[in-house]
Amino acid sequence: MIVCSCNVLSDGDVRKACGSKAPPRTAGQVYGCLGCSAQCGRCARTIKKIMDEALGACAAGCAICPHTGNLLPARAPDRS
Repeated sequence: MIVCSCNVLSDGDVRKACGSKAPPRTAGQVYGCLGCSAQCGRCARTIKKIMDEALGACAAGCAICPHTGNLLPARAPDRS
């Protein structure tokens, strides 16, 4: 499915960018990984949603990054 009509990016393109060795953390970084830049910005929320799905394990806070294999620093506990 096309998620960015300005740059003709599909959800598959976004998922592929998120599967790279150093995955992007922002929609802007996804554009950079795919060799383009944001035009109108209407797709940024959709790209972020796809990123959240593709990087779900990263959002959970892994001890070892599944993408790079690097040991990650411990995160402070959430005190909300």
